[in-house]
Amino acid sequence: MRSVPAAGGTVSYRKSGAGPGLLLLHGTQGDGGPAFGALAGRFGDRRTVLLPAAGAPGVSAAPPGPPPLGLLVEQAAAVVADHGAGPVDLLGVSLGAVAAAATAARHPGLVRRLVLVAPLPEGREAGQRTVSETWRALEEADSALARRFGLSLALSPAFLATLGAPRVREPGPARPGAAGRGAGTGGHPGAGGLLPRVLAPTLVVGLTRDHLSPPHHARAVHAAIPGSRYAELDSGHAVQAERPAELARLARGFLLAGEGGGGRVPEAGPRREAAGAAGS
Repeated sequence: MRSVPAAGGTVSYRKSGAGPGLLLLHGTQGDGGPAFGALAGRFGDRRTVLLPAAGAPGVSAAPPGPPPLGLLVEQAAAVVADHGAGPVDLLGVSLGAVAAAATAARHPGLVRRLVLVAPLPEGREAGQRTVSETWRALEEADSALARRFGLSLALSPAFLATLGAPRVREPGPARPGAAGRGAGTGGHPGAGGLLPRVLAPTLVVGLTRDHLSPPHHARAVHAAIPGSRYAELDSGHAVQAERPAELARLARGFLLAGEGGGGRVPEAGPRREAAGAAGS
């Protein structure tokens, strides 16, 4: 893992694969490695995959509390600059999609194509605030209970059923600073005002069974970005755990358009623990 200066601190990232750069931006929990464990390997034949631990205390040097959007943008820009072969494609999920959109708006020269998956709402609606406040209180009181609560929101009921009750109840990996980073849907500034400034070709992906970022929000993001495309997948919020092959196929079709020889989506190897990759 490499660390580079960013916004007065540092950001750490991993690199794998070959070809033009593809920066994957994760959500509020954990870091890029676990978050994209079932997805990253499906791009390595055509892209150099960059996996930052953006805004993650204990992995990247970042202050406690919800990560400011400006910090996430500058961390993304620092990774691209350190990679040194831009512009890159950008794929963000959840809060990572918000940061990806803001990065494309503020640093248009760094971004070739953009995929925004289930961009996280700001939490202004009463229901969103309730979820966020409940999740944060549970993190402070009982991290195991908070993890189960998070899984029930991040994964669709059908996918949860495939895991089974024992796996859902297993203690998850420690996530330094998870409670302080704004668990759930509240604790982050939106990129709404920046969306009309996004110039890169953009695909917005909504998720039909998403309780954390309902598809109507993804459709609103699509409507706000000039010339963007829209698609939906039948999945809960943690689509990179539930439907990694379908998401990879959709993203590759968009990112590799015009390059030729896209071929079959590579297998990512043994699938990682889905429950460990289900943070938003």
